[in-house]
Amino acid sequence: MHSPSGSGLVGYGRLIIVKHNENLLSAYGHNSKLLVAEGEVVSKGDNIAKMGNSGTNRTALYFEIRKDGKPVNPMHYLPRN
Repeated sequence: MHSPSGSGLVGYGRLIIVKHNENLLSAYGHNSKLLVAEGEVVSKGDNIAKMGNSGTNRTALYFEIRKDGKPVNPMHYLPRN
């Protein structure tokens, strides 16, 4: 999986986007510190960022999964446990 990173989208602070395949990506926003660089290959379980509070008054994580460019219910892609 490849991880573009940065702060290119206003409102999400430091953002990580993990491209899982040609159709599926996950996004993680409001990070205080990015632990991976753009284009770096990451694996399941890797630490990719530290949570932060950009644009909010508390520590928060923005998480989204997109399929074919559209947001989808992440519950269909996360483990049941």
